[in-house]
Amino acid sequence: MVATIGLTAGDIDVTMDRATAPCTVNSFVSLAEQGFYDDTVCHRLVDTGIFILQCGDPTATGTGGPGYTIPDEVTADTTYPAGTVAMANRGAKNTGGSQFFLVYADTDLPADYTVLGTMDQAGIDVVGSIASQGVDAVDQTSPIAEAKITSITLG
Repeated sequence: MVATIGLTAGDIDVTMDRATAPCTVNSFVSLAEQGFYDDTVCHRLVDTGIFILQCGDPTATGTGGPGYTIPDEVTADTTYPAGTVAMANRGAKNTGGSQFFLVYADTDLPADYTVLGTMDQAGIDVVGSIASQGVDAVDQTSPIAEAKITSITLG
C-alpha cells in the first residue's frame, strides 16, 4: 500500500510494508483515514548525528499522540538507511503511537523503531530540502522551513 504524505514542501510517497509491520501499518492507515494527520506540523528536525524529520504529533510538542500505543515490530537487524519511514516512541519499548520520522540520510540508530515503509528518492529530496534550511536557533528542534502535513491520501 502507498500513502502520499502531502507536505507544504511537496508530496512524499511512502510504500508501506504490511508483511513486516502489520500493527503499525494498520494503525497508520486508520489514523490517516480519520484525518488525524491533516494540518499537523512536523515538529522535530535533526540534522547532525542522525538525519530525521519527525511528524505525526497533533500538538507539535513531541508529546502528543492518538491516545493508545502499538507494539514494536522490530528485529535485531533493523536499520535506518535514507528513505526509511519509522515510528517514533517515547523512549521505551512498545510506546509508538502516531509519531513517525522520515530518514533523509543514512542514520545509525538502535533497532528500537518499527519501520513502517520507505520513501523514494523524490521523497528523500523533499525532506532534504526542508533539512537544508536548518533547525530553528531558538528552540533547536523545529525546522526553519515550513514542514506541515496538509493531508495523507491512501492508494
